[in-house]
Amino acid sequence: MDRPGRAPSWIANANGSAPSRASALKRCIFLLSLAAFASSASMRVTDALLPRLAAEFSLGIAASARVITGFAVAYGLMQMLFGPLGDRFGKLRVIALAGGVAAVASLACFAARDFPGLVAARVAAGAFCACIIPLAMAWIGDVVPYEERQPVLARFLLGQIFGLAGGAALGGFAAQGAAWRWPFALLAAWLAIACALLAWQSRADPAPRGRAGHFLHDLARVVRVRWARVVIVTVFLEGVVVFGALAFIPTHLHFARHLELARAGLALVAFAAGGALFAIGARAALRGLGEVGLALGGTVILAGGFLVVALAQRQPAIAFGCCAAGLGFYMLHNTLQTNATQMSPERRGAAMALFASMLFLGQSAGVALSGTLVERFGTAPVMLAMAAAILPIGFAFAWLRHTRPASP
Repeated sequence: MDRPGRAPSWIANANGSAPSRASALKRCIFLLSLAAFASSASMRVTDALLPRLAAEFSLGIAASARVITGFAVAYGLMQMLFGPLGDRFGKLRVIALAGGVAAVASLACFAARDFPGLVAARVAAGAFCACIIPLAMAWIGDVVPYEERQPVLARFLLGQIFGLAGGAALGGFAAQGAAWRWPFALLAAWLAIACALLAWQSRADPAPRGRAGHFLHDLARVVRVRWARVVIVTVFLEGVVVFGALAFIPTHLHFARHLELARAGLALVAFAAGGALFAIGARAALRGLGEVGLALGGTVILAGGFLVVALAQRQPAIAFGCCAAGLGFYMLHNTLQTNATQMSPERRGAAMALFASMLFLGQSAGVALSGTLVERFGTAPVMLAMAAAILPIGFAFAWLRHTRPASP
């Protein structure tokens, strides 16, 4: 087995020059980022569609939000399957296969003609999109040393960031027209192409099978580590608070600020732009602030961004708030991700599965909670509450990271 934090033997011993090996690694990360785009876009495509779905199927906002919570719950729970499968059969191979099934499920969303059918198809899509981003991060953890990992993860996550924006924008534009289902067909095609290319790339991996172990035993070994418990609890709470607010930003802008759904969906493009700013400057930011500074600064900027979105009346201020929230979120979340890749290096697939599971179970809980609160109190008070709630979560993580010795 390759030692944690070192490039595995298939990279170190591959035929060809060092530049060609580096090119192969970059190509694989690029393909993983393309797949992450489709997974993230699939997750966010229904955010701006919520008012349209409520009108289309005669539902309340909380009920129509089941297309989000169903996806997120399935996404979180299926980590328990894909983590060990990735460790056992090879992460690239499992991503390619599950992504192909996710493409079929996205086509089922396109074909659904009633709300229960749409929810069922969304659950299936969430279940098989589940493996893409967590196993990709685990694979990067396998091949990139820890001291270089955070900037590489940030670049990989550009796909996830742009997918978030692309999904919300597609949903917003579709909500304005008569044929609102077409984004699901587009995402199915993207998933199919990206995962076919990954399947081809996985043939270059001569050691697709990893350590065979018992997943529950591996999970138990992970959660015995105190720092792993800190990271897991933090990301669950982050999921509750951040996505509990984020999912309702288009709804807030539509009902409270009277924007068309297409323009409301574009607000998340600004959120993604903030994330892209961090990804571009991640290496310099890490060098200047360190992990603790990134977590502290990200928490404050994230809370301030949500505060501006909740209270601002003018579109430029709203866009600024969304951009700030995106920057702050990825400063905090990328720090959590980097620490998660090192929670248990010998059980990285299981550890990342647990991390992703807690994030998206937190997201489903946050969206369900926020949907109920939005119907009772409105969108602005809910976003203000979420802005306040992220502060103790991020500050506590930063303090605990400060008192912990540096990771290897």
